[in-house]
Amino acid sequence: MTSTAAVAVLAGVLIAPAASAAVPARPAAAGPACTTTYTVTGRTVAVRRPAWNEGPVARPDSPVDHYVHRGDILASCTAAVARTPSGPAYRKCGRAGSTWRVVRGGQIPATCLHRN
Repeated sequence: MTSTAAVAVLAGVLIAPAASAAVPARPAAAGPACTTTYTVTGRTVAVRRPAWNEGPVARPDSPVDHYVHRGDILASCTAAVARTPSGPAYRKCGRAGSTWRVVRGGQIPATCLHRN
């Protein structure tokens, strides 16, 4: 009788981890994709998408995807930094800068945005 009880306990121990491993864990609740918002401060600002041969960061002469206007609210969680040895990468909205904010459709100069 003891051996039967021992076999039952061992079977329960060996099967329990396998059964729990077979059940997928509940995925963690995904938070909001991006909660950082910016207000456009420039009058009309171009959202630029880097050309295929420009690399990951836009330039002032990159192709325009669309325009945004003063007061528009944009969401951006990522910044792209254009490092140049000769000084700032661009002069837009009355200021010089090298940081582009990644928004839907492309990139926009960070000097033309105000964080909310």
